[in-house]
Amino acid sequence: MKLGLGVGPLGPPGSMRIVELAQEAESLGYDTIWCPEIYGADCFTPLSWIGAHTSKINLGTSIMQISARTPTSAAMHAMTLDYLSNGRLILGIGVSGPQVVEGWYGQPYPKPLARTREWVQIFRQVVARQNPVTFDGDHYQLPLSGGSGLGKALKSILHPVREHIPLYLGAEGPKNVAMGVEIFDGWIPMFISPYRMMDVYKDSMPRRSQDFEIAATLPVIIDDDLDRALMQVKQQVGFYVGGMGAKTFNVHKDHISRFGFADAANEIQDLFMSGKRDQAIAAVPDQLVDEISLCGSKDRIRDRLQAWKESPVTMLSVGSADADTLRFLAEELL
Repeated sequence: MKLGLGVGPLGPPGSMRIVELAQEAESLGYDTIWCPEIYGADCFTPLSWIGAHTSKINLGTSIMQISARTPTSAAMHAMTLDYLSNGRLILGIGVSGPQVVEGWYGQPYPKPLARTREWVQIFRQVVARQNPVTFDGDHYQLPLSGGSGLGKALKSILHPVREHIPLYLGAEGPKNVAMGVEIFDGWIPMFISPYRMMDVYKDSMPRRSQDFEIAATLPVIIDDDLDRALMQVKQQVGFYVGGMGAKTFNVHKDHISRFGFADAANEIQDLFMSGKRDQAIAAVPDQLVDEISLCGSKDRIRDRLQAWKESPVTMLSVGSADADTLRFLAEELL
């Protein structure tokens, strides 16, 4: 079992917080630092900052949103960071949801799976650097069709340090995960339960290769007061299930429902959207948050790690900024 670390919020301006966390994780033998991207800070700049202050730990995006950049622009970002870090990048990508894609990036959301497939094909062409990049798809055309007519197929001036940069897919829906198994190098699940994942994804996972990575995002809170620890996880789940999406379309709510918590998911969303956020968070089931996190005393967490070891997950991406927590997990798993 590998360990990763999600750096989360950047902290105060100019802070070295994320660098110090990354250096601690690297010294403990963690495999990857994961940096998020939603609608604020981008994911590449913090990883560049971290990469300049580390030497071995991999640098992962979790999740770079494909609507934020054209495939060639994203490939330029990825190749540059991979080049400067001497081959340490793992590019985690995802489609996000229409609230962010259309509201923040001003891009169309429909047919996200088909768009992702085209995006990956172009990205792979750019990084492989075998020929000038051309593509004629439903979502992307290179050179552009219907423009000035002067567009020219080009090949990257930068020679990548690797011909293949690992691509991981952040996804929750079974069809999306099946596509990830087919054309990606790994999967980054969120709100995942080791007790239920193979029931939900039994039709998505069988054809995965032996080297296909599953890097599960996992909140870890060491606290002898279990209820207090679980409440911290409830706040995140309540926000995503209740507010990250529309009433008629919320991928996180659908995900929790597939895991057997449909009634609770409906209640959380109803309360959150009616302005009762505290009640929405309180409505998040204890069983749900306990399964998708590691909470409680060290002895309790040590016992519950066994379910993760027996699952298909290959990396636990720890959600914690506590150095003692990072050391504890390193002692238990590395």
